[in-house]
Amino acid sequence: MTITPDAEAAERQLSLSTAAARNLATTTKSVPQMQEISSRHLLRVLPWVQVPGGTYRVNRRLTYAVGDGKVSFVNSGSDIQVIPAELGELPVLRGFDDHDTLTALAGRFTRQDFGPGEVIVEFGHAADQVYLIAHGKAVRLGVGEYGTPTNLGVLAGGDHFGDWVLVDDAGIWEHTVKASTQVTVLALPRAEFDQVLAASPPLRAHVDRLLAAVDPNTNRHGEAAIDLAAGHVGEAVLPSTFVDYELAPRELELSVAQTVLRVHSRVADLYNEPMNQLEQQLRLTVEALRERQEYELVNNPEFGLLANADLRQRIHTHSGAPTPDDLDELLSRRRNSRAFFAHPQAIAAFLRECTKRGIYPDNVEVDGKRQLAWRGVPLYPCGKIPITRNRTTSIFVMRTGEEDQGVIGLRPGPLPDEVQPGLNVRFMGINEQAIMSYLVSAYYSAAILVPDALGVLDDVQLGAVQD
Repeated sequence: MTITPDAEAAERQLSLSTAAARNLATTTKSVPQMQEISSRHLLRVLPWVQVPGGTYRVNRRLTYAVGDGKVSFVNSGSDIQVIPAELGELPVLRGFDDHDTLTALAGRFTRQDFGPGEVIVEFGHAADQVYLIAHGKAVRLGVGEYGTPTNLGVLAGGDHFGDWVLVDDAGIWEHTVKASTQVTVLALPRAEFDQVLAASPPLRAHVDRLLAAVDPNTNRHGEAAIDLAAGHVGEAVLPSTFVDYELAPRELELSVAQTVLRVHSRVADLYNEPMNQLEQQLRLTVEALRERQEYELVNNPEFGLLANADLRQRIHTHSGAPTPDDLDELLSRRRNSRAFFAHPQAIAAFLRECTKRGIYPDNVEVDGKRQLAWRGVPLYPCGKIPITRNRTTSIFVMRTGEEDQGVIGLRPGPLPDEVQPGLNVRFMGINEQAIMSYLVSAYYSAAILVPDALGVLDDVQLGAVQD
């Protein structure tokens, strides 16, 4: 085969290749990127209060316990039982701790199952049992002024009703309770309670003290009332009063997230152009600490918002998926709501429900940016809100600020070697391997100043089947 001069010239390289030229060129680099970084709206929305002493005390007016807690259960296969100690959440048994008697009561509860739409108790019928909801969801229905049904709220697992039956000899159900889903309840008849009462002197003494006690003068929030006079004329004798405080207010100590950042001295000395190695290592470490800080503010059992929301401020969805009605109910339970927080998937589920109804949420301007909102309250995404294995999550709304008796973030005053508010970096020395160590610490906590500052919508179902 003969190669022509033109073909031979085409095979020869006529100029410097780009691969070789790159050896003499300056590479433009990005700073190290990190997928974990999120918007962290919660850290920006919370007003931060400095806590120089490391502890914040939430002083409140004296509040009387009303026994509105949740009840827990255990199950073995299809056998469901109430945990005996959890019966202390019933108002009648609040403060009673005789384990043997509580165990005897727990053993007398019987299981009952109801299908969707079935009536558990009916208005006007004799009330002779206390009910504990072990699983499922039910709705309380009343009768309005003109005879129309009125929705009085949703009951779900852990809730109870009818506890007053145990000490009230003659009563009727003042509302109807109907199952919305498959519901399992544990019921204790008054007759069974009376048998245990007759056999247990400690329980008899407890109930007698309960019935003999004078109900404290309280307002609708359970706080010790302040006696006032209004609308009087002439020289009426005015009541005298004082404001009583909680004797043992809650104290919140600042929590900490820490790590030790290690950088070899040779890396810090030689490889700092065009980017400072220590600076970039520290930047990414601080980002990770701030992400953990937001997670703790949402989920920590001691001070996290989801775990510490008042039980009276927790509601359940009416139909599973988050609807405009559900968010409206959250808003109606508090004044001056400033922000919603929901997992991005919960926001998507809410928008689907809005689309089905032909409703379009509005937008508000926050710090010069447009933010999705409902009824003028910004709706922020927060990926730190957990999603359960059953594909349910929570949405919460809050009022913020000390002046408004809302939710506040807590952090220390100025720290030694502080690089950001509440976060410092302290040099720990160089070891025998020439590795430098830096202690990076972030201090934080959160406080709910009054119970209605925070409301939670539980059992938010994601990915519900569309009609």
